[in-house]
Amino acid sequence: MLPEEFYIRSATETEARGPFNLEQVTSLAEAGQVTLETLYYEPTTENWVPVGENAEVKAAIFPEKKKLTVKKDHKIVTLNKEDDSAAPINVTDMLAAAEGRTAETRDKADPEIAQAIAAKIGMWAGIVTLLLAATAEVMPSLNVLLDFKVENLLVEPLVILGVLDVMLALFLMLGMASVYPFLRFRAAFGFGFIGLLAWVHGTTSHLAFVAFGSAGLYLCTIFVAYVPVGIATALGLIGMGGYAWFALNS
Repeated sequence: MLPEEFYIRSATETEARGPFNLEQVTSLAEAGQVTLETLYYEPTTENWVPVGENAEVKAAIFPEKKKLTVKKDHKIVTLNKEDDSAAPINVTDMLAAAEGRTAETRDKADPEIAQAIAAKIGMWAGIVTLLLAATAEVMPSLNVLLDFKVENLLVEPLVILGVLDVMLALFLMLGMASVYPFLRFRAAFGFGFIGLLAWVHGTTSHLAFVAFGSAGLYLCTIFVAYVPVGIATALGLIGMGGYAWFALNS
């Protein structure tokens, strides 16, 4: 059974790359960045396995290509004819055509490019959402963090969560997509943890903001299409922004 998400690394690397879907891994293989010796994480066995050792994964990433043959009587029409009336093509035009931003290629845009852009938007939305959450968690008790006394930190556990949020945001800024599973756990755990503290202290009026922000943070790590990423971004920024405003003004 093929994994839904691929995390890959070479035998000499200690840091994994991913998550990638099957199409993205296949593209990396075509570009020579994935070989039969490349290790991928197998969720069922929880081990790193060379691509070449799993027949199903190998066949999916390195499909056999049919040999192209040309019939003897088939007339090949070449398009490589110089047209004196055509305007010269520069690098900007080539990139625009590849991204489907020209009239001729608008309906032929490479979906992988669109997915990569959407994933990048989701990553930066996650960074801003984490920093807004950290603001709400740390700023009201900044003196506790500056004193850095263990007994005081235990009384203000949200400060510890805020420091964790800043660290996760820094990891994302460095392009470490391998922290996405931890980010999803943080989104779920954070809502439950903040909700418990709010219930204990009898201040639950801000939980709707936390719920929206946590949902947006979680969804930003999953979607790779413009519309869902836009919705996730709005949820994350509005939710954690409202949480920060509430924390700084209460």
